[in-house]
Amino acid sequence: PRRRAVSVAVTPAAGLADERVETRVAGLGPGQPVTLRAVAADERGCLFQSCAHYRADSRGELHLGTDASHGGDYTGVEPMGLFWSLAPAGMERPYQRLVPRSTGTPMKVEMLVHQGHSQSSAIPGPVVAKAEVERWFTAPGVRRIRLKEGGVRGSLFLPPGDGPFPGVIDMYGDEGGLIEFRSSLLATRGFAALSLPYFDFEDLPKVMKEFKLEYFEEAARFLQRHPKVKGPGIGVIGTGKGAELALSMITFLPEVVAAVSISGCSSNTVADLHYGEMTLPGLRFDMNKVSVSDAGVFDTFEALDDPTNPANSPSTIPIEKAEGHFLLVVGEDDRMWKSSLYAELAIGRLRQHGKENFELLSYPGAGHRIDPPSTPFCQVAMDRVLGVPVLGGGESKAHAHAQEHSWGKIQEFLHLHLG
Repeated sequence: PRRRAVSVAVTPAAGLADERVETRVAGLGPGQPVTLRAVAADERGCLFQSCAHYRADSRGELHLGTDASHGGDYTGVEPMGLFWSLAPAGMERPYQRLVPRSTGTPMKVEMLVHQGHSQSSAIPGPVVAKAEVERWFTAPGVRRIRLKEGGVRGSLFLPPGDGPFPGVIDMYGDEGGLIEFRSSLLATRGFAALSLPYFDFEDLPKVMKEFKLEYFEEAARFLQRHPKVKGPGIGVIGTGKGAELALSMITFLPEVVAAVSISGCSSNTVADLHYGEMTLPGLRFDMNKVSVSDAGVFDTFEALDDPTNPANSPSTIPIEKAEGHFLLVVGEDDRMWKSSLYAELAIGRLRQHGKENFELLSYPGAGHRIDPPSTPFCQVAMDRVLGVPVLGGGESKAHAHAQEHSWGKIQEFLHLHLG
């Protein structure tokens, strides 16, 4: 009898980027070896791909939720492995991140089934089936409002409906500009989320030289007073430099009652932070302490001034003054800087003042930038400030699991403290 055609089904074919999909292949021969490959392009047309080796079961079927990959970019049972292991294709510039620049259009991923087992660098075997899947970063009815009020810039994402909704300010790190995809996902999950840039965007300062906390205070007051935002307090989530700014905001601004710090430092870094008459000087990076690998990858792990050195105590953020609650999220293999140590220092400082207003999520094997689920893992990324590839650390599978676990915990924490 003629063999039936091979088919691959990905469900849902269009869904939210922070949700899992189910991938099934049917119509293969019993035990047939195949390579599954995912291909996506970013807004600039740069191609990203991933691959994994599977064998069909006795019925000629495959289910990525229960069947293990035996090779390729990951091994084991990883239903979302093809998504989080997407990396620049061979002919592209390496060290690029696949992050959506616009949240209104989906990321399209093509899923291909190839005959035989082939590595991502090799030419794959013939395609026997393919399907396309759309990953959306916003849900129908979520509104995006570009801010031009007063001095505050960025985008406010509002969930559908009358609200009021818990309000959250969302900030990224030293890459600057406006990064919206986490805010639009938070709005999809029921938060009024303000994606807040703080340099290198529109009329904001071009570089991180010095910051005034008054800018962040104006953003906090704007969000807190918004008719769609439920009070009395708001939350802040930040990654890297944004995490450290979140710690300063909850410390000095009464509007902020919950702070999520992802891979943050417990001291102010790089740029001095002013608030009224007060200044927290920024710890500096010592470029002599940066090591460079044979491949030209920079490792900045040892380069930041030591926050435990008494001479650097003026830079310490006095988080014990905060009335609100902290969620500290760290990857234990962060190579950008010592975020595990910084979380320990923060917790030590709170405990020293008799405070237990914190939770710690510490992930073995995870690197620096812990993003929403299935965000492709990027161990080394081009640094916009330095213009060179910098090691973020981490191992892909552990990092992917940290992203999935922390995303649920972050939402729980924000709901608990913002209502």
